[in-house]
Amino acid sequence: MNLPETMRAMVLEKPGTALNLREVPLPSPGPDQILLKVHACGVCRTDLHILDGELNHPQLPLIMGHQIVGRLVDKGENVRRFRSGERIGVPWLGYTDGSCQYCQRGQENLCDDPLFTGYTINGGFSEYTVADQRYCFSLPADYTDLEVAPLLCAGMIGYRTYRLAGERKERLGIYGFGAAGHITAQIAIHQGKRVFAFTRPGDLQAQDFARRVGAVWAGDSTQQPPEQLDAALIFAPLGSLLVDALRATDKGGTVVSGGIHMSDIPAFPYHLLWNERQIRSVANLTRQDGEEFLSIAPQVPVKTEVTPYPLENANQALNDLRNGQIQGAAVLDIDH
Repeated sequence: MNLPETMRAMVLEKPGTALNLREVPLPSPGPDQILLKVHACGVCRTDLHILDGELNHPQLPLIMGHQIVGRLVDKGENVRRFRSGERIGVPWLGYTDGSCQYCQRGQENLCDDPLFTGYTINGGFSEYTVADQRYCFSLPADYTDLEVAPLLCAGMIGYRTYRLAGERKERLGIYGFGAAGHITAQIAIHQGKRVFAFTRPGDLQAQDFARRVGAVWAGDSTQQPPEQLDAALIFAPLGSLLVDALRATDKGGTVVSGGIHMSDIPAFPYHLLWNERQIRSVANLTRQDGEEFLSIAPQVPVKTEVTPYPLENANQALNDLRNGQIQGAAVLDIDH
């Protein structure tokens, strides 16, 4: 295949500034890497945290994007997993050292020396990207490129958050009904759980969306649900929601924060935590999480609601996400 020498990419030069459309050199794959022609890349709230400097050690200049769908066009000499033309997904976790205590005990998501796609290594807001073959996934054929992109972070992190809520979650609260929320709700409902959805105050459109997905109740995050919850998942980056979720959770319940960044959690009275309630956080994902989720999603089947944007409109996609104007997930359509 004849490859170009350069590619278009949306580049972050400095946190706090808009991305710039640049013509940059085409990357070459290393021995364990694959070169992908990018077809779609999801836009995630983590991208906003990078853009705003809340995740404060990015590689700069940086090509963001960590929900990448592409086809293999070149590969390094050690690559055996994938064939030319195969459709492949690239997630947030881009590399682990394999030798630290966390990797050795099956917690690679807590690795001491990791690399993250679209944060400490270049990602998919571009026409091509390289990725380590060991941290990529074959994708289910049931989905289009645009539909499958949100599964690679919103879906996988949502699944890990749901799993860490434990076995007792018949009445499940979901705070923040965006990309991760609407995917996770479908898995829960498929497994017979009753979902209670919490949205931004006054966001009636998101509440209607949650009901269409199958939530038994939807309301403002400031409201109490009609029943106490067995578990609550928090996908919005507001620390105060953790307190609201504790208040709505029954004895022995679990509250899990699925975000990589959250505003400070305000002080709260001990009685909200008492009676063996638990608070947990989710950090990144493991490859096992990804494989499990991608096998479950077509069985449900999980359906993603996406709003597509061309590559050059990445800043608009980020702004719409920030302002709560996305129903489901925003995805860059690189083939637009």
